[in-house]
Amino acid sequence: MEEILHIINEMSPYLLLGFLLAGLLHAFVPGRYYTRYLSRPTFRSVVNAALFGIPLPLCSCGVIPTAMSLRKEGASKGAVASFLIATPQTGVDSIIATFSLMGLPFAVVRPVAALVTAVIGGMIVNMADKTAEVVGHTGDAGHHHESATGSQSFAGRIRIALHYAFVEMMEDIGKWLVVGLIVAGLITVFVPDSVFAVFHGNTWASMLLVLCIAIPMYLCATGSIPIAVALMMKGLTPGAGLVLLMAGPACNMASILVVRKVMGTRTLVAYLFSIVLGAVGFGCLIDYMQFGGVTDFLVGLTASGDCCQESTPWFSYLCTGVLALLLINALVLPKLGLRKAHACHCHSHGDACECHGDSSCATDTAEERVYTVEGMTCNHCRSAAQHALEEVPGVSGVTVTLSPPEARVAGDADESALMAAVDAIGFRLVRKG
Repeated sequence: MEEILHIINEMSPYLLLGFLLAGLLHAFVPGRYYTRYLSRPTFRSVVNAALFGIPLPLCSCGVIPTAMSLRKEGASKGAVASFLIATPQTGVDSIIATFSLMGLPFAVVRPVAALVTAVIGGMIVNMADKTAEVVGHTGDAGHHHESATGSQSFAGRIRIALHYAFVEMMEDIGKWLVVGLIVAGLITVFVPDSVFAVFHGNTWASMLLVLCIAIPMYLCATGSIPIAVALMMKGLTPGAGLVLLMAGPACNMASILVVRKVMGTRTLVAYLFSIVLGAVGFGCLIDYMQFGGVTDFLVGLTASGDCCQESTPWFSYLCTGVLALLLINALVLPKLGLRKAHACHCHSHGDACECHGDSSCATDTAEERVYTVEGMTCNHCRSAAQHALEEVPGVSGVTVTLSPPEARVAGDADESALMAAVDAIGFRLVRKG
């Protein structure tokens, strides 16, 4: 327990700062900037997609519907693949948290590796997709986000930023952050150093182990940090730690299945190949620098371990307390029925959507259809499903909730069109009742 508390105390000030910056990005950066330059299957669009994705605090599941929406709005396959690779590996919150637990070298290398890998992956996808054409339309991406924030005052945008940062993001990645911290503590306490003796200084054995663990399972960019630290303290090489930080968030079964379904097997193969190639390549580079005496990537970990013997500053305890309260508000209170689940309600086409904490809000029309949205696991997923349904002709109102994962649709829209719209972003709509 002491090891877990120490890790949390180290991370909590940086996590709160990262969440705040993420909220400010969401509230003050218009959504149209994220797709205006992504439509052509060119090197520039691939680079733009990676640069747009790196600071965004999207988790591994939330990035899927966002990327599929970009594709629907006209982004090329290469740009979408680049966005899918870069975004879940980083984010302002995880970059700051990386600095707090792993030191400056890792905090610098991590986004650089994500950028290079995403660009390579996007170009491979474009080359593999010789028939790439511009689809959909450009210039309208982010319309709903922009309509919800564009008319807000400065104070209104600040409220949106704070709610997004400390309610929605906490709901999305809070569980996985807690899991990552607990797993790291368990590894530190219960796994003897002798278990990893074979991996001491062995780059290839370390990376093979990490790839087998990381690719199929879900790891968020921030939650993977304490796990990587714990494994490196037990003997895995710094390069293997970077492989976990890259492959874990960027690859999981959900993203693999959706990429294959929406963009095809050829794109999926190029997507996975580029992630593994980039992770292993940068991992080898880091181990070469580490064992060649160029840079010590373990010095930050050693310093963190030494700090266990020192008294923790009161500010870190305060931040840990604030973080704990925010996690309780996001994860515990809704389960106990003490706080309404976050929901979004959209009216007719072109109108702004209202997002609030009342999951019982009703659509404007008494006659409504209720559906289960399969595969929806976070607020980004909910937002993407809501936007997709609102765009279907004949829909007069939509209410989408995450818990339970439901969509209430008013209007005379064709049911097959509703299902196709949700299917296009990687989810499945099932009629209830």
